[in-house]
Amino acid sequence: MMGMRIAGGLLAVAALTAATACSTSDQPAHAKATTAAAASPAAMSSTRPTETLKPLLQQALPNVKGKTFTSAIVDFPPDARALPHRHGQAFVYAYVLEGTLRSQLEGKPVRTYHQGDNWVEPPGAHHVLTENTSPTTRAKLLVVFVSNTGDKLKIDDPAS
Repeated sequence: MMGMRIAGGLLAVAALTAATACSTSDQPAHAKATTAAAASPAAMSSTRPTETLKPLLQQALPNVKGKTFTSAIVDFPPDARALPHRHGQAFVYAYVLEGTLRSQLEGKPVRTYHQGDNWVEPPGAHHVLTENTSPTTRAKLLVVFVSNTGDKLKIDDPAS
């Protein structure tokens, strides 16, 4: 069953990659990944811990000019909550490696995801809630971005 979910997720990433072939970008030819906790001073002042993003692979897509594929592990310590954020115009695929996360995109209901669950976020989506539901156990995501080359992978929106 888990193999089918992973295969389905990879199929979704392939479909998203193909879909991005229709768009263009005039972004610079480099891409940067950051640790989410360091991306915003507001994240540092929060009483709850925040997530960290560790890039695994970043590769320009050779058959889709101006697009980059990035995979990363997002680690949520116990009781961690991400600031509201966006992923620019990136297509995002997320797979829960361990733990349980609660998530909400603007205008959508709150969803709870457990180990083995996955989802896709459309370009421009506003992620208003992302939190580890456990006060004692970490949660981890494998996240895949198909983004415009040079775009930031996460843009915090602490005012929301």
